[in-house]
Amino acid sequence: MAIERQEPVRLSQDWGVEFSDYMVNGKLADFEDLAVRIAENRAVAVEKEVAPLSTRIQIRNKELELLGSLLGIFTQTQAKYASDAAGNAKEAVSGVTAEMVPLACKAYRMKGGTPSTSLSWWNEDWTKSSVEGMIQTLKTMIDSRNNASQTDMTRLQSLVDRRDEAYSTASDLMGSVSDTRGTLINNL
Repeated sequence: MAIERQEPVRLSQDWGVEFSDYMVNGKLADFEDLAVRIAENRAVAVEKEVAPLSTRIQIRNKELELLGSLLGIFTQTQAKYASDAAGNAKEAVSGVTAEMVPLACKAYRMKGGTPSTSLSWWNEDWTKSSVEGMIQTLKTMIDSRNNASQTDMTRLQSLVDRRDEAYSTASDLMGSVSDTRGTLINNL
């Protein structure tokens, strides 16, 4: 928004009233209009921050959903082992979808493994200790994303409050300007 200060403009030869106008984006505006436009621009600027944050929250929520599904798959696999099974007992992990693979690979790398990029490595037999390690890693990833989600939700709430305040300020200013102009016209 480009704002330029203009020379005082004489409203009326008879009344002798003067005030200063501003040029906003090439259009004349008085002080009240300028204040309203500034409040509106503030609201729009805050709105621009809300959209990417909302997108990031949606992406993280999708990741949390996928991580929860992966955790369920590994928990089911863990349940297949006998309670007294040795750490080298093996079971197949099944149910991992292509959508889950990037997060599963990241979890596997976090626990120290080197996963293949293909989906077939999930169907191989896993040791009990490997499954338990993946469960712990997945829980850590879920906790991390939940913490980040809480931070983003707090930030989003703050932005929404600021946006609402800006729109309310603009609305109040518009009402005040309208009331003032109405009173002036009535007094003429």
